[in-house]
Amino acid sequence: MSTTHDASTTGLTPELTRRALRHVQVGTTDMAPSPLKVPLHYYRDPKIHEIEEKQILRRTPLAIIPSAQIPNPDDYVVRSVLGDSLLVTRDSSGTAHVLLNYCRHRGAMPACGSGNARRFTCPYHAWTYKNTGELAGVPGKEGFEGMNRAEYGLVELPSEEKYGFVWAVLTEGESIDVDAHLGPMAPELAQFDYASYGYHDQREFVSEVSWKGALEAFAESYHFPFVHGESVIGQNTVANTSIHDTFGRHHRMGFPFNWVAALDENPDGDWDPIANMGVIYWIYPNLVLANSPVGVEVLDMLPAGSPTSCTLRHSWLAKYPATTDEQRELYDTVFAQVHAAVRDEDFAMLPQCGEGVRRGQHDHMIIGRNEIGVQHMITTFAAELGIALA
Repeated sequence: MSTTHDASTTGLTPELTRRALRHVQVGTTDMAPSPLKVPLHYYRDPKIHEIEEKQILRRTPLAIIPSAQIPNPDDYVVRSVLGDSLLVTRDSSGTAHVLLNYCRHRGAMPACGSGNARRFTCPYHAWTYKNTGELAGVPGKEGFEGMNRAEYGLVELPSEEKYGFVWAVLTEGESIDVDAHLGPMAPELAQFDYASYGYHDQREFVSEVSWKGALEAFAESYHFPFVHGESVIGQNTVANTSIHDTFGRHHRMGFPFNWVAALDENPDGDWDPIANMGVIYWIYPNLVLANSPVGVEVLDMLPAGSPTSCTLRHSWLAKYPATTDEQRELYDTVFAQVHAAVRDEDFAMLPQCGEGVRRGQHDHMIIGRNEIGVQHMITTFAAELGIALA
């Protein structure tokens, strides 16, 4: 069967668990109408790579950081996105800003790391900026007589803070409308109240695989027994079984846990989907949110300078923010386990896929009906890029 989004599939209702249970009982899964042939140039063509960055990644709202990463007034964090150094701040009034972290004098970086500050001073000539981006101080100002200081603040990118994230468009002067971008996905994200979660930790690394290929690893469970067979993912999850719902360009997947079968004998049990399956969202173009009863993994994948190289930023938010050392130690353990599965299992395999894409002499790969989430990703990107599929 194939599944598309409609009003009956909105929200994390017990019906999602019932759908998953029906698949487990009869050994089926949500399926696409037919297998999909994908030309290898979809992953490896430098021209397509250039179009992706210019027309999609630099003109679509991206979730730059979780709101919980800068919870207090005057908090800030610096991160690199597509090679751009971004200074994300929360000013004294509580408003978030996404600023290009380049001094308007000679281009050095006024900020680094993370912390709490109202001003940032460029290390080259000590030009100073407020955390709203305004230029606050210029040593030797007599050398810049006639300069309008108001015109030389840090460049601010269009941004909005919604649904627990600070979003930005990476092109100055563009508009941003997160609700329009998310469409029917917005209520899905709103129900989690991610802004109330506690930011815990993050890891970032580069892998030799297409960013689109990396995203696909989180859109099917076909690989679970082979790649995750020795970890809790493979041991606790029913392989090659999922429910799938599209929300425009985004989607939601549910990967049922083994114990969902017991609900057939316990109709009064806990039918909450979060308790009975891994609920994973793909937020077009590059964000994956993997939810569990204790928190959410935030994974964003972006190209790293070539069609078959990507960066992964993997962070974890706790549903109940840590208030004691014992809680923090517990969350350390949780994040260590989930990150190990991503780093040592998924991203141990994915570079082999990258090598096959780079050097393969076959003209296409085939995506199965059972890989319905992967097919949705590919057809969505192909439509944006004008790529023909078969």
